[in-house]
Amino acid sequence: MLRKSLVLLTAGMLTLSGCSATPRDVPAAGSRAVTLALSTEKNPFFLQVRYGAQAKANELGIDLTVLDAGDDAEVQAAQLDDVSSGVAVVNPADSEALAPAVSQLNEKGIPAITVDRTITGADVAALIDSNNTEGGAAAASVLAKAIRAQGEVIVLRGIEGSSSSAERYEGFTQAMAEHPRVRIVAAEAADFDRDTARDLVTDLLADHPDVAGIFAENDEMALGAVDALGERAGKDVKVVGFDGTEEGVRAVKNRKLVATIAQQSSELGATAIEQAGKLLDGEAAESVHTPVMVVTRDNIEKYRPL
Repeated sequence: MLRKSLVLLTAGMLTLSGCSATPRDVPAAGSRAVTLALSTEKNPFFLQVRYGAQAKANELGIDLTVLDAGDDAEVQAAQLDDVSSGVAVVNPADSEALAPAVSQLNEKGIPAITVDRTITGADVAALIDSNNTEGGAAAASVLAKAIRAQGEVIVLRGIEGSSSSAERYEGFTQAMAEHPRVRIVAAEAADFDRDTARDLVTDLLADHPDVAGIFAENDEMALGAVDALGERAGKDVKVVGFDGTEEGVRAVKNRKLVATIAQQSSELGATAIEQAGKLLDGEAAESVHTPVMVVTRDNIEKYRPL
């Protein structure tokens, strides 16, 4: 359980908002099927989303089917096309490209709930996510402090078209603009992937050897940056990640990362299934926005990845 002494960026309990299902979104009576369509299971963060979802499904007596799209929007669209009943919980590989597939679900009377990322251009019954914009701003704040508010910074972006990547980048750049002596010299996509990030940072260091800091939009990319930096990681180059995965938190403890912006990954999965259960019972689903937290060496002993 997350401890109260951690830095809460979004005050209070989980925030509920009014994105609710219309009558045509309610599944047929007697159906207890939910499909969890994940963008990928390669990322440890989404494995935790799955574990949280499965635990809640077991608790509620829901028949959960989990799909892995391998970060391929076309594959995910085909997977969603095969869903024939119940509720679909979608973590989109691409927030725009998956809109037609979600619209087709709606036409079949299958409501969709999105988790971690939103869908642009299609109706959903609810959105379950973290406050990514505030998380990006928090990353800027902690990185600026670590580099004494001056120097060159690299940003490792997620998958193009991902709403979470866009929101984290927006929050980061807006907050970093308050530090005029910090200059973002590169912001390039590494697709939320460790190996891609390692290779990208290796190339970027050739052009920017004096870089002072790196913000990676997830922990996997942050760890790839650490691999590329070698002995420089945590010393003359400060790195901040995002997600609060077990390995990311360990890197904070080992001084390779300055911080990770922690999401409550298993809670996201559990909450998505809880809201899906409401739809199965003929009730309205609600959007839920969970807080993110800054994990540093100062509070690391009080934090357990979820």
